[in-house]
Amino acid sequence: MSAPTHIPVLLQETIEALAVQPGGRYIDCTLGAGGHAAAILDRSSPGGQLLGIDTDPEAIKIAKARLEAYSSSILIVNENFVDLEAICIKYDFLPVHGILFDLGLSSLQLNSQGRGFSFQHDAPLDMRLSPSQEVTAADIINTSSETELAHLIRTHGEEGYSHQIAHRIVLERPIKTTL
Repeated sequence: MSAPTHIPVLLQETIEALAVQPGGRYIDCTLGAGGHAAAILDRSSPGGQLLGIDTDPEAIKIAKARLEAYSSSILIVNENFVDLEAICIKYDFLPVHGILFDLGLSSLQLNSQGRGFSFQHDAPLDMRLSPSQEVTAADIINTSSETELAHLIRTHGEEGYSHQIAHRIVLERPIKTTL
């Protein structure tokens, strides 16, 4: 598997805001393809350490390949950052000098045809960040009430027409794919 050439947006600004220093210990809670992690490890050398966390097993594979040259300075774990404190204790990774959360979907997820994150290709309506998560987007779309859907669309999508959209979704059920 070749390492992706994706360069994170605002990479230098992120590294500067994190105030990465040589010998520091950092956590990348959304490792993804490892772009931020590589920059943190470069800037924290010599002696820097990084704990990379991601819930997406595909991202973990890509990051491991991309960050192989840093193997003595990085620990990569397939976990969810919601358990950050427990992860730090489990891997004895305290104290730390900085923590990065790059929230949102990655191009890896959007470009993976079978994951159901994009409307560019017809795919199962999945949208899970990890296959270990049991509930898919199709499950939510097809079992939630119209009121629940409207609430989700309004609060997470900031959509003013949430009730109309939810009503249309209910009329079109079952919905199984992205197109």
